[in-house]
Amino acid sequence: MATTNSFDVSTGADLQEVDNAVNQARKEIQQRYDFKGTNCTIDFDRGKSMLTIEADDEYKLKAVYDVLQSKFVRRGVPIKNMKPGAVQPATHGRARQEITLTQGIPTDTAKQIVKDVKGGGFKKVQVQIQGDELRVSSPSRDELQAVIAFLREKEYGIELKFGNYR
Repeated sequence: MATTNSFDVSTGADLQEVDNAVNQARKEIQQRYDFKGTNCTIDFDRGKSMLTIEADDEYKLKAVYDVLQSKFVRRGVPIKNMKPGAVQPATHGRARQEITLTQGIPTDTAKQIVKDVKGGGFKKVQVQIQGDELRVSSPSRDELQAVIAFLREKEYGIELKFGNYR
């Protein structure tokens, strides 16, 4: 009897690392000379996986966002999963922006991945959507390696993680 090999495709950020990156960004903002005398804040809502940045104007808001991105890269948090919203005016002429962190593969992206793998010409490869992740299975480990390479080439707007390879 042939054994079936599989791996999981998922996405998401380690929320503890996000919290650490936010704390480091706050410290840097407090100490940097170009932020002296300004009131720039970064709030992180773990439950909603959402960041809220508020600054004195749009220029400072962009600078805070850049600091936050650099801290994310340093901590190994995928910045592809950051979905910044529109810059909104806040009270007293300030600017605010909400950034959503993608946790789990959205349904439409999962369907697109399934469609791409099915259309990729892989033999005996099956893809199943399991909640917010995918399970790819095949009797051949070589086919699974080819699927991983195929998915790494594609751009889906999120950082894909491959795990549970067995």
